[in-house]
Amino acid sequence: MLRTVFAGTPEFAVPALRAALEATRVVAVYTQPDRPAGRGRKLRPSPVKLAAREAGIPVRQPPRLREAAVIDELRALAPDLIVVAAYGLLLPPAVLAIPPLGCINVHASLLPRWRGAAPIQRAVLAGDRTSGITIMRMDEGLDTGDILLQRAVRLAPRETGGSLHDRLAGLGGETLGEAFERLESGGLEPTPQDPVRATYAPKIDRAEAVIDWTCSAEAIDRTVRAFEPWPVARTRWRGRDLRIRAAEPMAGGRHATAGEVLWADRRGIVVACGEGALRITRLQLPGGRPLTAEAFLAGHPEIAVAALPD
Repeated sequence: MLRTVFAGTPEFAVPALRAALEATRVVAVYTQPDRPAGRGRKLRPSPVKLAAREAGIPVRQPPRLREAAVIDELRALAPDLIVVAAYGLLLPPAVLAIPPLGCINVHASLLPRWRGAAPIQRAVLAGDRTSGITIMRMDEGLDTGDILLQRAVRLAPRETGGSLHDRLAGLGGETLGEAFERLESGGLEPTPQDPVRATYAPKIDRAEAVIDWTCSAEAIDRTVRAFEPWPVARTRWRGRDLRIRAAEPMAGGRHATAGEVLWADRRGIVVACGEGALRITRLQLPGGRPLTAEAFLAGHPEIAVAALPD
């Protein structure tokens, strides 16, 4: 059985870790250091750390991988293969050179499209019709290594960043399991990526979630869906952030000012956009819970006669 080291951090990586545990002998799990979270800012372990502890696998959490002591410790584990899934740290050349079978990565896109940190949100934001999982051999570049295996999925019409994340997390575990089977039988043929087709998925900036009402309703709808459940699309209303948790594009709003509330009823709050209109169906104020438009209007009927942005 292959000796592997697994490196991953968020919930997305947990199905991949479980696939590695089923198919290989995982000798150690590397994950990001515990981070402060919640109102009390207490240190919180990563989902991968919790899953590794449950499985009885040793966990290591170096803040960087470039120190000689960290590299020596990893080399002493003598892994045949290093498996990476959303780890959050780049593997330096000295680490890439350790396992005789190399390092492989579970990436949440159909490379070379959406190399980088946020392929799931970028796919929804761009209106992509397909996404998927790529198992790739890692090199020194950013998601530039040879493709070993890919599995595609079609995006649902109302796909959100959260729903696509969950679907791809499960698919990542399944695809990695298949890759292990084919690796042992010699059935994985590396295919170089076409750099001409490459696109990049930079890390999400919270400022991107601020709605620009002069954009089309279709574009704003994609923003709402891409950034649900994080960082959540938002606008300003009465000096406060108003989070838009769900919405849908509509025709209309042709002669209105962008950001103007056209009408509001139990079905939603309809706001004019640069092109078309957006019906907001679920929204949230700071410190409050998400509400349907009907419930929100019961407490804030004045929104029906006011433009949203301050």
